[in-house]
Amino acid sequence: MKISIITPNYNGARFIEECVRSVHSQSGPGLEVEHIVIDGGSRDNSLEILQRYRTGITQLISEPDHGAASAINKGLRLATGEVIGWLNSDDRYCPGALARVAAMMQAHPGKALCFGHCPILNEAGLEIRKPITRFKELFFPFSSRFMIQSINYISQPAMFFRRTAFEAAGPLREDLRYAFDYEFILRLWRQGGGVHVPDGHLAGFRWHPGSLSGTGFVQQFEEELDAALADAGSHSVQGLMHRAVRWGIVTIYSRMAKPAASG
Repeated sequence: MKISIITPNYNGARFIEECVRSVHSQSGPGLEVEHIVIDGGSRDNSLEILQRYRTGITQLISEPDHGAASAINKGLRLATGEVIGWLNSDDRYCPGALARVAAMMQAHPGKALCFGHCPILNEAGLEIRKPITRFKELFFPFSSRFMIQSINYISQPAMFFRRTAFEAAGPLREDLRYAFDYEFILRLWRQGGGVHVPDGHLAGFRWHPGSLSGTGFVQQFEEELDAALADAGSHSVQGLMHRAVRWGIVTIYSRMAKPAASG
């Protein structure tokens, strides 16, 4: 199986090497990894680092874009793999992750996407915010369109989808700054639903003050709510559940952010 991985990057030199190495370590028997890196015209030494790994990068494009969704869409248009994922330059894959993804997608040919466990990491790569991760994982056994409309329990770095599902669902919405991944998942789900990849982490999601999730969580959950209401209906049970979940999560995140702001 061929899996295409898209890495959008802009001034991500601090973590880009770890990200790229984690992608390039995935290839194995029966698995071909196509790695497409879309750089938005970085002004740090990202390109210097990427050149060290150029032989493992299938396509490297560096030019101005209109943000992360724009960069990922550019990569999606170039991807040729049967299965596709994207890994932001500050995130990383766990060893053997893509082999497990390939096996799951082959075992469930009717599913549009698969997803798995994804801890939140700090800048040093250590797991943090474990209760948030455990809370999301509670919903894995009940995964359904109803549930994904009610709460976004899928961590994007550990989410992979068929190219045919993407072609039917359409590209990412570039007018969304934070929730373009969740809105995309909702559209993908209509193409065959999703399946959980069990037993171990697939990826690690990096949270740090400079990340989008670290600076814009209020707007992120507003965009997610709007996407859920558009997909499920503004007066649906799922919409009511999502409103309640959004209120709770924003309250918790706001309290967690206070010590960092005062320091």
